[in-house]
Amino acid sequence: MVSSSVLGFPRIGANREVKKAVEAYWGGKLSAEGLSKAAADVRKTSWTSLKERNVDLISSGEFSLYDHVLDHSAAFNVIPKRYVGLGLSGLDVFFAMGRGRQADGVDVPACEMKKWFDSNYHYVVPELSEETDFKLLYNKALQEYNEAKALGIVTRPVVLGPISYLVLGKAAKEASADFQPISLLSKILPIYTQLLSELKAAGVDAVQVDEPVLVLDKAADLDKQYATAYAELVPVAPKIVLTTYFARLDSNLNYIAKLPVAGLHIDLVRAPAQLDDVLAAIKSTNIILSLGVVSGRNIWKCDFDAAIKQGQKAIDALGEDRVVIATSSSLLHTPVTLASEKQLTAEQKDWFSFALEKASEVATIASVLSGSQDSKVAAALEANRVSIAKRREFEHTSDDAVRKRVAAITLEMYNRKSPFAIRKEVQAKKLNLPKFPTTTIGSFPQTKEIRSARAKLGKGEITAAEYDEFIKKEIELVVRFQEKVGLDLLVHGEPERNDMVQYFGEQLNGFVFTQNGWVQSYGSRYVRPPIIVSDVSRPTPMTVKWSSYAQSITKSPMKGMLSGPVTILNWSFPREDVPRKLQSQQLALALRDEVIDLEAAGIAAIQVDEPAIREGLPLRRSDWDEYLEWAVDTFKLSTAGVTDATQTHSHFCYSDFGDIFPSIQRLDADVISIEFSKSDMKLLHTFQQYGYSNQIGPGVYDIHSPRVPSEQEIKDRLQATLTIIPDHLMFVNPDCGLKTRGWKETETSLANLVAAARWARQSA
Repeated sequence: MVSSSVLGFPRIGANREVKKAVEAYWGGKLSAEGLSKAAADVRKTSWTSLKERNVDLISSGEFSLYDHVLDHSAAFNVIPKRYVGLGLSGLDVFFAMGRGRQADGVDVPACEMKKWFDSNYHYVVPELSEETDFKLLYNKALQEYNEAKALGIVTRPVVLGPISYLVLGKAAKEASADFQPISLLSKILPIYTQLLSELKAAGVDAVQVDEPVLVLDKAADLDKQYATAYAELVPVAPKIVLTTYFARLDSNLNYIAKLPVAGLHIDLVRAPAQLDDVLAAIKSTNIILSLGVVSGRNIWKCDFDAAIKQGQKAIDALGEDRVVIATSSSLLHTPVTLASEKQLTAEQKDWFSFALEKASEVATIASVLSGSQDSKVAAALEANRVSIAKRREFEHTSDDAVRKRVAAITLEMYNRKSPFAIRKEVQAKKLNLPKFPTTTIGSFPQTKEIRSARAKLGKGEITAAEYDEFIKKEIELVVRFQEKVGLDLLVHGEPERNDMVQYFGEQLNGFVFTQNGWVQSYGSRYVRPPIIVSDVSRPTPMTVKWSSYAQSITKSPMKGMLSGPVTILNWSFPREDVPRKLQSQQLALALRDEVIDLEAAGIAAIQVDEPAIREGLPLRRSDWDEYLEWAVDTFKLSTAGVTDATQTHSHFCYSDFGDIFPSIQRLDADVISIEFSKSDMKLLHTFQQYGYSNQIGPGVYDIHSPRVPSEQEIKDRLQATLTIIPDHLMFVNPDCGLKTRGWKETETSLANLVAAARWARQSA
């Protein structure tokens, strides 16, 4: 019989219960016990819902109040010294590592965050050194297994594997210059031995050990480490299901097939072509193969017939008992359920499948492959065929005007009229900015009042004219504050925007939106990705109205704010029937029109943010060139239509640029701002190494934490930066937008930033 499996489930709650509870705890409105109960209630609902949908292998242990990698660090005693001895509870140390803490005499910054592979989820990076003292402080996987068992639900615990945990970490500041985290494998294996043996002693039959780094090129050099680790772990552990996702195994399969594990999971949504190679490699072994045929990353309904065909091929090679039908990855990256969506049309709703619906999909596909004669299974299969046929029919329609415009793109449309050196001089005369010009990344705090006004507009409780007047007042408040604090290049603050992608999607043809399609980005920060369903175009200007108004009430230069084509694409749920390149080109043409209109309206600086351009990079290096060509080209297409006098900006966050630096240079933005405050100096050394020639604003403080940086901290960071970046190329700005911060901390932080920039001018 073919089993069904879900590799992980959204931990936010159907109504964002976890976000509300966590933020209430941070605000002192909920006790630790109350937070624990709220979390337990969400876990219970998730496990029960999966059991009701007849999923055979239900995951446990992957739930987190902030981040699952941070959970491992906290449990393994991988706690940087700056968080030790502060008199904080274990829970508060956990949150301090994730978001920093500045209260009750404690002042510590957060740990660094990075993107989880090529997703928009952020994980907290483990800090490792020769001094790291691994200990198993508690066994979270066992705790949640027992919790589910007490509810009458048998689960399969999930653990992040030892090699992936180390590879995803970084060398701490106290580590030696040549230290590599993987060198700690012999020290961390006893901790995994203890963790897994405790699971086995508790009666756990199988454990899902996630080793996602196996889909990376760098894993090719880790064959000995994998052989050593799993030879040591398998004898003491429950049956280990080695779990990979997001890309193909390629040559790493050669040694993976020799590991003494009980099972292997592969992603057949992102890498369907690997199935034949995997079957050939494991056929002569006893390894059970888990097939990721239902997408854990997108929201389109699974084509049952296509998935069944893949499953049958595996059965023919291995037999029913060695095949599991599963989600391609954890469902962390999808909304909880379609049941909450009341505004999608019946046609649109029939296209989609969220986490709970995907659980039903894996169960149904497994039942069909097992030869089920259940009439409900047969009905579900037939209903799926009808749905897929209707969707395919819709996909065949296209917007001829949009397609013709894409076909008419010329090489000249990708390039500015003059080189940067010429543009810089023209822009300097027009903008008249001082040395070390100060600016922000775009958004200012989204207050309760702003969210309330937006909600009232949506409910019809206020008119559009009343809402516009409210937004004007908010913009004026932001402008006057920036003038008062002394910022040089202003922004309008984006009070009218719900999200940097959703806002644009709502004004473009080709998108649909959810009411409750929330997905975790990091910590308690959730987003509602729009869904691209058809060809994209811009019917009317999107931002000109508010940027023009902001410029009309100040003599300081105003920066227009847009999200870039690659970011809108990567932070949406994209179409699967046409290439990503085509979708990005359509977005770029829409944004190009907006950029030109902003310039015509008197906006002298325009920022087109591309924080997701590095995130979207394929995980296999052999796939990079094609992606980087169209990703960079579409950014340039969106920005190159303006005159030399208009200064173009772009923003990037939480990215490793070293591998793609020539592409960053090829973007040809006049100014780029980057996340820098938690990346030590390694990021800027990359810019120094490659000789970046355009202007750059290294973020001088972390906005993902409520902590306020002192003026001296910012001065120190500027001093360090000036050893690498020439002063005539430097902008001074925060790491990212200020949307999630409160006004009080924003005011103090920016006042310190401006004071530090003025000091730099005097010291230069």
